[in-house]
Amino acid sequence: GKAFLAQTIGCARCHDHKFDPIPTRDYYALAGILRNVKTLEHANVSQWIERPLPAEPDQEAVLQRHEKALATLEASIQNERKRLAGPTLSAGAVAVTALPGIVVDDANAKRVGAWQPSRAVPSFIGQGYLHDQNTDKGQKSLTFQPELPEAGAYEVRLAYTAAKNRSRSVPVTVFSADGEKVVTVDMQAEPPIEGRFCSLGQHHFERNNQGYVLISNEGTDGYVSADAVVFIPASQVTALPGGARATGGETLRRLEGELKRLRDQGPKREKVASVLEEPAIGDTRIHIRGSVHTLGATVPRGFLQVATASKTPQMASAESGRRELAAWLAAVDNPLTARVFANRAWHWLFGDGLVRTTDNFGTTGEAPSHPELLDNLAVRFMEEGWSVKALVRQIVLSRTYQQSTDEDPKAVSVDPENRFCWRMNRRRLDAECIRDTILAVSGLLRQEMGGPTFPSELTSDYGFKPADVRRSVYAPVFRNALPELFEVLDFADPSLVIGRRNVSTVALQSLFLLNHPFVIDQARQAARRLLAENRPDDETRLVRIYRLALGRAPTDGERRIGLAFVSSRAGTDSEETWSLLVQALFASIDFRYCP
Repeated sequence: GKAFLAQTIGCARCHDHKFDPIPTRDYYALAGILRNVKTLEHANVSQWIERPLPAEPDQEAVLQRHEKALATLEASIQNERKRLAGPTLSAGAVAVTALPGIVVDDANAKRVGAWQPSRAVPSFIGQGYLHDQNTDKGQKSLTFQPELPEAGAYEVRLAYTAAKNRSRSVPVTVFSADGEKVVTVDMQAEPPIEGRFCSLGQHHFERNNQGYVLISNEGTDGYVSADAVVFIPASQVTALPGGARATGGETLRRLEGELKRLRDQGPKREKVASVLEEPAIGDTRIHIRGSVHTLGATVPRGFLQVATASKTPQMASAESGRRELAAWLAAVDNPLTARVFANRAWHWLFGDGLVRTTDNFGTTGEAPSHPELLDNLAVRFMEEGWSVKALVRQIVLSRTYQQSTDEDPKAVSVDPENRFCWRMNRRRLDAECIRDTILAVSGLLRQEMGGPTFPSELTSDYGFKPADVRRSVYAPVFRNALPELFEVLDFADPSLVIGRRNVSTVALQSLFLLNHPFVIDQARQAARRLLAENRPDDETRLVRIYRLALGRAPTDGERRIGLAFVSSRAGTDSEETWSLLVQALFASIDFRYCP
């Protein structure tokens, strides 16, 4: 409303506009369009919505092959996750049938002594697990004996539940065709495989009941737990780099690692920040007095009635209405959009718009000083394809724009505010131009185009200190970390839509230019640059620095004062002398105004 139409539509959120013909229902008609637009992917940390862009034909083929490989990997990962999930029994539990290989659950183990069934730690297999109650040490054991369909090599894995009260040294004995092997298991440590298993190694077994795994609580100093023992044929275990072995969750991690590698190292398709339509499209109800808890009638999506010459178009039921909104904003018969923009262009070039309240064309704003001129500019703007370049060219080639800033006593008596443009307004440089000019005088201004504007590793704007010397158009505008120069010199509030900046003259601005380390450092750098040019005498140096800083030669009085200052410091550090003089130019009123 403010940017395109120069209307204070926000006033109608809670009640009909007090001054302009904007009823509350018009506010919610527009709000209904925007409410159906998805602008963020909401999460714990919300993300911008990014849409892919097409590439050049040869690059497009490369990108499509890469994207197909990514899609194949993503599908494999989904399938592996489904396979691992299996039939869920409870939170964190997994069914015996969901595991690979031959599974011997604790329910089928041969017990010696009293073992306590438990479900306290939920990441168990089957219906629960067993523990020795931390009693009768050396008198309890569990034997897991598989019925193997064929002889061969098997990866043996023990499932247990880890906890701080578990034993750190549980003896587990594997009896196989290779003989007897004892493996000590630390049950306080999280199982390294899928969060459930530890490996007892690969062993050769005869078929059927020719081997087993025995868990004892002998010599243990904490609880001993046992959930299941799994015997996986060696042919089903995938080799990984470094000699590791994977199955189940390790396979999933391998696939996820490969996906990450492909995403990081593969070709990148350019994307653009964009928006999406919400899946469910609907109209919005009026919020009585702006309260979400007090809803009124439903309002069909639409536009400002007072600025709509023809009948409001019917909105597509499956779309938000953005397309119709764009068409209405740029319609030939829309009385506002082209005029508002033409006025903004005039404001940029002259310092004041034909309507000085650039953000308010309503009854509480100022009337245009030249309504016919504004109409003419708006019509030509539309006729020339809404070309900003053509609009600017038209204005700057006019006799009005090319006037001097000299005052005419007679004109001043009739029009002291220069509302009728009898001279050019003297323009003060904005904060960005002052910064860029200081850097240009010092010779440090970087003018390359494009590229990032802040470090990629930056995660928060709090405490950010801008140190780049690129043009200010590339300076990142952070709400919580504006450069101090911007804050002092009337930079626009980054939290608001601002069509016209404040123009203030306060002591803090002069103090900044006289005392801030940035200004002092740049003045010293400018002095080094000047002295490095090896000019023959102080007078030529003085003329040179005036032309660099102010865009003109010094007047006779300025020349006399400048030379007297330099000669009075004869025998002192030349760099310090000239840096003080440069800083005085930076702090002068002429430096802050266009020449």
